[in-house]
Amino acid sequence: MAIHAITVLLCDDHAMVRLGFRQLLETVPDIEVLFEAESGEEAYQIYRKTPTNIIIMDISMPGMGGLAAARHILEYDHNAKIIMLTMHDSHTFISRALKLGIKGYLTKRGEPDELVKAVRQVDRGRCYIEPSLAHDMAIANITGSQDPIDILSPREFEVFSALSDGVSVNDNSSIIHLSTKKVGVHRTKVMKKLHIDNLSDMTRLAIRHGVIEA
Repeated sequence: MAIHAITVLLCDDHAMVRLGFRQLLETVPDIEVLFEAESGEEAYQIYRKTPTNIIIMDISMPGMGGLAAARHILEYDHNAKIIMLTMHDSHTFISRALKLGIKGYLTKRGEPDELVKAVRQVDRGRCYIEPSLAHDMAIANITGSQDPIDILSPREFEVFSALSDGVSVNDNSSIIHLSTKKVGVHRTKVMKKLHIDNLSDMTRLAIRHGVIEA
Protein backbone atom coordinates (compact mmCIF):
# COMPACT_ATOMS: atom_id res chain seq x y z
CA MET A 1 0.00 0.00 0.00
CA ALA A 2 1.26 3.45 -0.86
CA ILE A 3 2.49 5.64 1.99
CA HIS A 4 -0.26 7.93 3.27
CA ALA A 5 -2.73 6.39 0.83
CA ILE A 6 -6.45 7.13 1.19
CA THR A 7 -7.99 3.80 2.15
CA VAL A 8 -11.29 2.80 0.55
CA LEU A 9 -14.08 0.30 1.18
CA LEU A 10 -15.89 -0.32 -2.13
CA CYS A 11 -19.45 -1.64 -1.91
CA ASP A 12 -21.45 -2.78 -4.95
CA ASP A 13 -23.39 -5.99 -5.54
CA HIS A 14 -21.83 -6.51 -9.01
CA ALA A 15 -18.33 -8.00 -8.98
CA MET A 16 -17.42 -6.64 -12.42
CA VAL A 17 -18.47 -3.13 -11.38
CA ARG A 18 -16.31 -3.35 -8.26
CA LEU A 19 -13.38 -4.57 -10.35
CA GLY A 20 -13.73 -1.67 -12.78
CA PHE A 21 -13.84 0.98 -10.07
CA ARG A 22 -11.01 -0.68 -8.14
CA GLN A 23 -8.80 -0.58 -11.22
CA LEU A 24 -9.75 3.05 -11.85
CA LEU A 25 -8.97 4.15 -8.31
CA GLU A 26 -5.71 2.26 -8.13
CA THR A 27 -4.32 3.98 -11.21
CA VAL A 28 -3.38 6.82 -8.84
CA PRO A 29 -0.74 6.36 -6.11
CA ASP A 30 -2.61 7.99 -3.22
CA ILE A 31 -5.73 5.77 -3.19
CA GLU A 32 -5.88 2.13 -2.09
CA VAL A 33 -8.99 -0.08 -2.13
CA LEU A 34 -8.54 -2.19 1.00
CA PHE A 35 -11.89 -3.95 1.08
CA GLU A 36 -14.81 -4.86 -1.14
CA ALA A 37 -18.37 -5.66 -0.08
CA GLU A 38 -21.32 -6.94 -2.10
CA SER A 39 -24.06 -5.74 0.25
CA GLY A 40 -24.85 -2.97 2.68
CA GLU A 41 -24.83 -5.44 5.55
CA GLU A 42 -21.34 -6.64 4.66
CA ALA A 43 -20.05 -3.07 4.28
CA TYR A 44 -21.36 -2.21 7.73
CA GLN A 45 -19.68 -5.22 9.32
CA ILE A 46 -16.36 -4.58 7.56
CA TYR A 47 -16.33 -0.92 8.54
CA ARG A 48 -17.04 -1.73 12.18
CA LYS A 49 -14.13 -4.16 12.24
CA THR A 50 -11.63 -2.11 10.21
CA PRO A 51 -12.65 1.48 9.33
CA THR A 52 -11.36 2.99 6.11
CA ASN A 53 -10.92 6.66 5.19
CA ILE A 54 -13.65 6.49 2.55
CA ILE A 55 -16.65 4.26 1.83
CA ILE A 56 -17.90 4.17 -1.77
CA MET A 57 -21.35 2.62 -1.96
CA ASP A 58 -24.10 1.89 -4.46
CA ILE A 59 -27.72 2.65 -3.52
CA SER A 60 -29.66 -0.21 -5.10
CA MET A 61 -28.49 -3.55 -3.75
CA PRO A 62 -30.24 -6.72 -2.57
CA GLY A 63 -31.09 -6.68 1.12
CA MET A 64 -30.14 -3.50 2.91
CA GLY A 65 -29.79 -0.73 0.31
CA GLY A 66 -27.03 1.81 0.28
CA LEU A 67 -28.93 4.58 2.07
CA ALA A 68 -29.97 2.26 4.91
CA ALA A 69 -26.42 0.92 5.22
CA ALA A 70 -25.05 4.47 5.25
CA ARG A 71 -27.48 5.42 7.99
CA HIS A 72 -26.33 2.49 10.14
CA ILE A 73 -22.66 3.31 9.52
CA LEU A 74 -23.16 6.98 10.39
CA GLU A 75 -25.06 6.03 13.55
CA TYR A 76 -22.04 3.93 14.53
CA ASP A 77 -19.49 6.58 13.45
CA HIS A 78 -20.83 10.04 12.61
CA ASN A 79 -17.41 10.93 11.17
CA ALA A 80 -17.58 8.21 8.50
CA LYS A 81 -16.97 9.61 5.00
CA ILE A 82 -19.35 8.04 2.50
CA ILE A 83 -19.64 8.61 -1.23
CA MET A 84 -22.68 7.32 -3.11
CA LEU A 85 -21.85 5.98 -6.58
CA THR A 86 -25.09 5.02 -8.27
CA MET A 87 -27.32 5.08 -11.33
CA HIS A 88 -29.90 7.18 -9.45
CA ASP A 89 -29.72 10.86 -10.39
CA SER A 90 -33.06 12.02 -8.98
CA HIS A 91 -33.41 14.93 -6.56
CA THR A 92 -35.04 12.51 -4.10
CA PHE A 93 -31.96 10.34 -3.62
CA ILE A 94 -29.45 13.20 -3.65
CA SER A 95 -31.44 15.11 -1.03
CA ARG A 96 -31.83 11.97 1.11
CA ALA A 97 -28.12 11.26 0.94
CA LEU A 98 -27.09 14.78 1.94
CA LYS A 99 -29.55 14.87 4.83
CA LEU A 100 -28.10 11.61 6.16
CA GLY A 101 -24.63 13.14 6.23
CA ILE A 102 -23.21 11.47 3.13
CA LYS A 103 -20.33 13.56 1.79
CA GLY A 104 -20.27 12.69 -1.89
CA TYR A 105 -22.70 11.79 -4.64
CA LEU A 106 -21.80 10.61 -8.15
CA THR A 107 -23.53 8.75 -10.94
CA LYS A 108 -21.97 5.78 -12.69
CA ARG A 109 -22.48 7.65 -15.96
CA GLY A 110 -20.07 10.40 -14.90
CA GLU A 111 -16.52 10.95 -16.11
CA PRO A 112 -14.01 8.49 -14.58
CA ASP A 113 -11.82 11.23 -13.11
CA GLU A 114 -14.80 12.54 -11.11
CA LEU A 115 -14.53 9.57 -8.75
CA VAL A 116 -10.86 10.24 -8.02
CA LYS A 117 -11.65 13.94 -7.43
CA ALA A 118 -14.50 13.00 -5.10
CA VAL A 119 -12.37 10.63 -3.02
CA ARG A 120 -9.65 13.24 -2.55
CA GLN A 121 -12.10 16.05 -1.73
CA VAL A 122 -14.15 14.01 0.72
CA ASP A 123 -10.98 12.73 2.40
CA ARG A 124 -10.06 16.39 3.04
CA GLY A 125 -13.37 16.91 4.81
CA ARG A 126 -15.22 18.56 1.94
CA CYS A 127 -18.39 17.56 0.12
CA TYR A 128 -18.37 16.60 -3.54
CA ILE A 129 -21.45 16.41 -5.76
CA GLU A 130 -21.12 15.59 -9.44
CA PRO A 131 -21.25 19.02 -11.18
CA SER A 132 -24.30 18.28 -13.35
CA LEU A 133 -26.21 17.02 -10.31
CA ALA A 134 -25.19 20.03 -8.23
CA HIS A 135 -26.45 22.30 -11.01
CA ASP A 136 -29.82 20.54 -11.11
CA MET A 137 -30.11 20.76 -7.32
CA ALA A 138 -29.34 24.49 -7.42
CA ILE A 139 -31.99 25.09 -10.08
CA ALA A 140 -34.55 23.14 -8.05
CA ASN A 141 -33.78 25.25 -4.98
CA ILE A 142 -34.00 28.51 -6.93
CA THR A 143 -37.30 27.62 -8.58
CA GLY A 144 -38.74 26.32 -5.35
CA SER A 145 -39.39 22.86 -6.78
CA GLN A 146 -40.24 20.62 -3.86
CA ASP A 147 -40.23 16.85 -3.65
CA PRO A 148 -43.19 15.63 -1.57
CA ILE A 149 -41.19 12.55 -0.60
CA ASP A 150 -38.79 14.77 1.37
CA ILE A 151 -41.23 14.77 4.29
CA LEU A 152 -40.66 11.06 4.92
CA SER A 153 -38.30 10.01 7.71
CA PRO A 154 -35.35 7.75 6.79
CA ARG A 155 -37.22 4.65 8.01
CA GLU A 156 -40.39 5.68 6.23
CA PHE A 157 -38.42 6.22 3.02
CA GLU A 158 -36.90 2.74 3.31
CA VAL A 159 -40.38 1.24 3.67
CA PHE A 160 -41.75 3.43 0.86
CA SER A 161 -38.94 2.42 -1.53
CA ALA A 162 -39.29 -1.30 -0.85
CA LEU A 163 -43.10 -1.45 -0.96
CA SER A 164 -43.15 0.63 -4.15
CA ASP A 165 -40.79 -1.88 -5.73
CA GLY A 166 -43.08 -4.79 -4.91
CA VAL A 167 -41.39 -6.05 -1.74
CA SER A 168 -43.97 -7.55 0.62
CA VAL A 169 -44.42 -6.40 4.21
CA ASN A 170 -42.91 -9.67 5.47
CA ASP A 171 -39.86 -9.44 3.20
CA ASN A 172 -39.53 -5.73 3.98
CA SER A 173 -39.49 -6.61 7.66
CA SER A 174 -36.55 -8.99 7.30
CA ILE A 175 -34.60 -6.61 5.06
CA ILE A 176 -34.74 -3.55 7.31
CA HIS A 177 -34.85 -5.50 10.57
CA LEU A 178 -38.22 -4.32 11.85
CA SER A 179 -41.25 -6.33 12.93
CA THR A 180 -44.05 -6.72 10.40
CA LYS A 181 -46.21 -4.69 12.77
CA LYS A 182 -43.79 -1.74 12.69
CA VAL A 183 -43.46 -1.97 8.90
CA GLY A 184 -47.25 -1.80 8.72
CA VAL A 185 -47.25 1.26 10.98
CA HIS A 186 -44.68 2.97 8.75
CA ARG A 187 -46.71 2.07 5.65
CA THR A 188 -49.78 3.73 7.17
CA LYS A 189 -47.79 6.85 8.05
CA VAL A 190 -46.31 7.02 4.55
CA MET A 191 -49.71 6.84 2.91
CA LYS A 192 -51.09 9.49 5.22
CA LYS A 193 -48.17 11.88 4.69
CA LEU A 194 -48.23 11.46 0.91
CA HIS A 195 -52.04 11.52 0.67
CA ILE A 196 -52.27 8.20 -1.15
CA ASP A 197 -54.70 5.36 -0.61
CA ASN A 198 -53.08 2.22 -2.01
CA LEU A 199 -49.85 0.57 -3.16
CA SER A 200 -50.57 1.33 -6.81
CA ASP A 201 -50.56 5.06 -6.07
CA MET A 202 -47.39 4.59 -4.04
CA THR A 203 -45.67 2.87 -6.95
CA ARG A 204 -46.72 5.57 -9.43
CA LEU A 205 -45.38 8.26 -7.11
CA ALA A 206 -42.10 6.40 -6.69
CA ILE A 207 -41.68 6.10 -10.46
CA ARG A 208 -42.53 9.78 -10.99
CA HIS A 209 -39.79 10.85 -8.58
CA GLY A 210 -37.15 8.41 -9.77
CA VAL A 211 -37.16 6.17 -6.70
CA ILE A 212 -37.82 3.07 -8.83
CA GLU A 213 -37.84 2.44 -12.55
CA ALA A 214 -41.04 1.84 -14.51
